[in-house]
Amino acid sequence: MSISSEALSRARSFLFVPATRPERFAKALASGADAVIIDLEDAVAPRDKGAARDQLSNAFGQFTAAELDRLVVRVNAGGTPWFDDDMKLLQSLARQGLGAAMLPKAESVAVLQNMAQSLGSTCALMPLIESLAGFDAVDALARVSQVLRLAFGNLDFQADLGLACAPDETELVPVRLAVVMAARRAGLAAAIDGVTIDTKDAVQLQLDTARSRRAGFGAKLCIHPMQVAVVNTAFAPSASELDWARRVLAAVAAAGGGVVSLDGRMVDGPVALLARRTLAQIRLLPQTQSDASYSE
Repeated sequence: MSISSEALSRARSFLFVPATRPERFAKALASGADAVIIDLEDAVAPRDKGAARDQLSNAFGQFTAAELDRLVVRVNAGGTPWFDDDMKLLQSLARQGLGAAMLPKAESVAVLQNMAQSLGSTCALMPLIESLAGFDAVDALARVSQVLRLAFGNLDFQADLGLACAPDETELVPVRLAVVMAARRAGLAAAIDGVTIDTKDAVQLQLDTARSRRAGFGAKLCIHPMQVAVVNTAFAPSASELDWARRVLAAVAAAGGGVVSLDGRMVDGPVALLARRTLAQIRLLPQTQSDASYSE
């Protein structure tokens, strides 16, 4: 795994910034977000697509190697009038160390395979599942070379199917589970969940991110810097979770690996595995967020 792939595999928060706002690139990288997505797609009006590519190209030299490891560029979807020009730019950016490319409306294995071939082995891919066609192809997309993580576009998926979801998006539970399962079957890093559109509703953001974590996602897309801290905190083990995990493993060790009782509850193999995974998450956090007191 390359350094960039490792950094993006660990990332919990992916913050979007429009390619037309190069003055925001450094601010986004300094926001606390684990990764930054420079967007050539939804955040850029059709008339500004060419200018957006030029602005990104001109600003790309400002990034350090460490920042490139955390950087993703979202292109326009395959088949759109802008995709070919986006790919020409991506080829140049990949040679300069771009961490990953995100493909929206990912539906075609052939398009994703062509991206992998043209960008080279050092640039990871992140297909964004946003339609029924993408959902139907999710397992095949997940297995394409260089795919690092799947992402779920909850808003576009609703639009594609004509859904009118409640705020808790209960209607999308089976879809989210299928995306998580596809990532697991392909041996990818944990999938990335979609956005919370109300940037001022911290309570809804907390609820959404807690749902994402319960569902098996490992990260979430963010559309405002104010969302980053909430998302990072939600995907990191709490102090009480870490304490529980350490006590579980200590009890198992004291029992010689057999079944034990802790706090009135049975601790067997699956519980011990959960405890180990909880502690392992500390090692997967960005260095500045890691728990210095960790010990197994």
